[in-house]
Amino acid sequence: MQVILAQPRGFCAGVERAIEIVEKALEKFGAPIYVRHEIVHNPHVVQRLAAKGVKFIEETDEAPEGAVVIFSAHGVAESVEEHARSRGFQVIDATCPLVSKVHTEGQRYSKQGREIILIGHEGHPEIEGTLGRIPGVVHLVSEVDDVAKVNVKNPDMLAYISQTTLSVDDTKRVIDAIKARFPNILGPATKDICYATQNRQGAVRELAKHVDVVLVIGAHNSSNSNRLRERAEEVGVPAYLIEDASHLDPEWVKGKPRVGITAGASAPEDLVQGLIDRLREIEPVEVSVLSGVQENVHFRLPLSLTKAEPSKEQE
Repeated sequence: MQVILAQPRGFCAGVERAIEIVEKALEKFGAPIYVRHEIVHNPHVVQRLAAKGVKFIEETDEAPEGAVVIFSAHGVAESVEEHARSRGFQVIDATCPLVSKVHTEGQRYSKQGREIILIGHEGHPEIEGTLGRIPGVVHLVSEVDDVAKVNVKNPDMLAYISQTTLSVDDTKRVIDAIKARFPNILGPATKDICYATQNRQGAVRELAKHVDVVLVIGAHNSSNSNRLRERAEEVGVPAYLIEDASHLDPEWVKGKPRVGITAGASAPEDLVQGLIDRLREIEPVEVSVLSGVQENVHFRLPLSLTKAEPSKEQE
C-alpha cells in the first residue's frame, strides 16, 4: 500500500499558540488552570491537557475566585470577557490572531454605520465570539440561499466578513451572491479565511488526485476538518473523517493501493503516525509526502505569560 501524506497538514500557528499558552500558564501559575470551552477542537489535545491539570469549563462561572481562566482559540464575546474581569480572574486570551483580525474588521465597518453580513456556521464558537464582538446589526448567512433572506435598512451601507475555517470555494460562492444582490457592499474577498485553512484545502484537493481514498484525521466538531473531507470528495474520491486510528474501518482501504492522509489544523502529528502504524497492520506500507506549501508562521504569546511577574491585566 502506498500512503501519501498531504503537505501541509495538522497544527496551524493559531493552534500551536493556543496550546503553548495553556502549557506556559501551567508552568507559570500551576494547576489547576481553567479553559473556557475546548482550547481547540480536538479531543486528544483536550485529554492530554486535562491530564496535566487543566479543567475545561463551559462558562466562567464554573471557575473559583482568583482562578486563571483562558479563552479558547475560537474567541469569545465581549460580554464573556467583561464578566470574567468582574469576577477578578487572571484572564489570558488564546484567541487566534487571525480570528481577532476578523473582529477588528467587523468593528471598523460597524463604526462606519454599516450593517454586517457575517458568513459562517450558526452555533460555532468562533461565530458566537464574533457576533459578541461587533456592535450594531449583524446578519448571519451560511450558504447562498440565505443571502436572499437578508433584510437590510440601507443596501449602500453594508460590509461582510467571514469565519476563518470555511470552505474557500463555498465562501466565494456566498460572497458572489452577496455582491450580486448588494453591489456596493464592502468586504475582504476570501482573505478572512485563514492561510492555514486555505493551504490545507488546496493540499487535500491535490492529494485526492493521486490516491484512491482519503483519510482525514480530526474531530467531528472541527469545521476545518470537515471541510477537508468535503474537498477530497469533490475531486471524486471517497473520504472519511476519523478522530484517530482506532476509528479506521479496514474496509475503506481494502483493495485501495494508494491511500491519502491529511489532518485538520487541530490534530497532532502523532495521530497521523498512529494511523500509518494501523495501516501497516493491514498490509505493508510505503510512505511518501506530497510536495506542498511550507508554512513558517508563528504568533506571539500574550504578555502575561512572558513577563517575569504574573499580570492581572487582560492580554
